[in-house]
Amino acid sequence: MAGGQRAQGLNKPCILLIVIAGMERFAFKGVASNLVTYLTDVLKMSNSTAAKTVNSWCGFTSMLPLLVAPLADSYWDQYSTILVFCSLYVLGLLALTSTALVRPWIPINKTGPSSSLFWSLYMISLGQGGYNPSLQTFGADQLEIEEEILPCSSKSDEISDKKSLFFHWWYFGICSGSLLGVSLMAYVQDTFGWGLGFAIPTIIMVTSIALFSCGSRFYALKQPKGSVAFKAFENMVHAMKATASKILKVRFTLLNKSDVVELELEEKPLCRQGLDVSEGLNKSSNDGIHIREIAQVILHLLPIWTMLLMFAVIFQQPATFFAKQGMTMKRNIGSNFKIPPATLQSAITVSIILLMPLYDVCFIPLARIITRNEKGITVTQRMGVGMALSVVAMVIAAIVETKRLEISRNSQSETVSLSIFWLLP
Repeated sequence: MAGGQRAQGLNKPCILLIVIAGMERFAFKGVASNLVTYLTDVLKMSNSTAAKTVNSWCGFTSMLPLLVAPLADSYWDQYSTILVFCSLYVLGLLALTSTALVRPWIPINKTGPSSSLFWSLYMISLGQGGYNPSLQTFGADQLEIEEEILPCSSKSDEISDKKSLFFHWWYFGICSGSLLGVSLMAYVQDTFGWGLGFAIPTIIMVTSIALFSCGSRFYALKQPKGSVAFKAFENMVHAMKATASKILKVRFTLLNKSDVVELELEEKPLCRQGLDVSEGLNKSSNDGIHIREIAQVILHLLPIWTMLLMFAVIFQQPATFFAKQGMTMKRNIGSNFKIPPATLQSAITVSIILLMPLYDVCFIPLARIITRNEKGITVTQRMGVGMALSVVAMVIAAIVETKRLEISRNSQSETVSLSIFWLLP
């Protein structure tokens, strides 16, 4: 009975880590969402240079986990990795805050970007590159505590439900943190200055480290896996090279449904049941059939990854071009309050939080009737719908920008009469 009651909710470490993840998103979005305004208004960069700087920084930040995660999985335990990289994260935030605080005392003819600014930004990237993937993995590891409590007959189902619940709340936590970071910090930075605007995310990040350290006695710690992950990566690269030429000539045969296990993309099986990667790694290269199958699947995913590159370009527009576009539009609410352009990015997070329940309650049941699919629509169909909606959004954005330029040509004022709310679609 006690075990059944315990299985109904998340344990203390999971709840704590969800809160910490939300705090990290608050800190990062508090800096990243309005960074283009800081670069143009304070450091006097051109709009194109500032946008390129922000995009390069965000891209570098997104790619770093691919380099750091194998090290964390192979040689470092997750707990130590989180502590080390969150320390680098805080050092980067401290350096960024210090550059903003000393900026007013720098002579006007020396207000360009300094090396300390870029060092601080890329130190934040390095910290986040090891911190974020390790924190999420560490949170999932805490669910393994339940395996020792639950009976064998119900263990698999209960753990599956736990993981689903954990990742739902995890996503809600990071969305909430992002929402607060974008909406509050943009206002603070535009109203009270950049020193305070960067100091608050730093304080939040320091507080999250303190909370993480306070929960040490509750955590379940796992030992690193040794060099197996690196051997997997090395063997997979060799296998991909070997199969790249063959895959152009030989059509990849999907495995029989009765002989597969669902691992990714929810509906699409990626490997045969009983596939043991670590076992394949310990065999000679002549017996590397399992690695070759994985490599073939990865090669078939490349078109999807390539398609999503364009979505990443679209997704970066609100933090760069839309923010500068909004500066020239009518932003007043009442006589005194002006909407910070960066806060419009919060509309993305709000729509996610509001539409997720509607998606499960309304859209999925309707889609099941139409498609006769238990999941409503497949993952690839969802991706296609998202890309189609992105195209519609960019068409609307192009129409709004055309209208804004037309009004600005006939106006002597820097601010056009077009409302900033036209950027919401």
